[in-house]
Amino acid sequence: MSLTPEQQAEIDAQRAGGAQTLRAVSPGMEAHLYKAHEVLDHGFVRVVDYMGDDAAICQAARVSYGKGTKSVQNDEGLIRYLMRHWHSTPFEMCEVKFHVKLPIFVARQWIRHRTANVNEYSARYSILDREFYIPAPEHLAAQSVINNQGRGAVLEGEEAVRVLDLLKADANRAYDHYEAMISQDGQQGLARELARMNLPANIYTQWYWKIDLHNLFHFLRLRADHHAQYEIRVYAEAICKIVADWVPFAYAAFEDYRMGGATLSVRALDCVRRMLAGEEVTEETSGMSKGEWREFLAVIGAKR
Repeated sequence: MSLTPEQQAEIDAQRAGGAQTLRAVSPGMEAHLYKAHEVLDHGFVRVVDYMGDDAAICQAARVSYGKGTKSVQNDEGLIRYLMRHWHSTPFEMCEVKFHVKLPIFVARQWIRHRTANVNEYSARYSILDREFYIPAPEHLAAQSVINNQGRGAVLEGEEAVRVLDLLKADANRAYDHYEAMISQDGQQGLARELARMNLPANIYTQWYWKIDLHNLFHFLRLRADHHAQYEIRVYAEAICKIVADWVPFAYAAFEDYRMGGATLSVRALDCVRRMLAGEEVTEETSGMSKGEWREFLAVIGAKR
């Protein structure tokens, strides 16, 4: 990970400082605050601010009932009820702001989640560093022959070496030209906002990303899933560990009902009921398409 000495000094100063506050704090999140968690070869995720905790979720949910019940056991049960029945607004009472350093091609996937506030490093008036994401050999894979947006077998031997050499050479050549274009060595130099268009998608950028817990859970459900692209999944997995310490009851419910749970269609439920009644249900009698039937069998753990 490439933290500059200035960035590390800032983090150390922030963690060394302390301030009294009357607002609710999460001890688990306080342990993560300002720390940079390494991701990929030059990236990181760190929390720079947050609001709320498990109790804030319950407080919002109980607003219609006055004081209600406030024991820890009841808080956990209430959060599980809210998650189970898709009551989303109480989870919106918690917010977190991350500082993320990530390759541009990952950022372009990430930004598809439009329910956050984002401010990105600007290459219009700042110069990007010579830092590129180069996959580790075990993450170099051929195109999948089944999934058009996925990976197949890992490249090996001479082919892996050839691809890595191309990635490194192309990235450095593009950056050399970028530097040459913006150079003002006796010349005016090209505007940075134009020169940046020559940079590859594996160069690193940075942003501040603020999001509420409900929408963060949606992001994590998609991006921490094993089907997600590896390069964004590792960021999501790093964030999962932080969220688990921040709101442990909410995260446990999220794991149970979203990450580990499954949604069944009316047809799928009908098939389950028929199977429980002793009927042999086949793809032909299920009323499902071939793809739906395959996914249904995977959910219930049945063999094809």
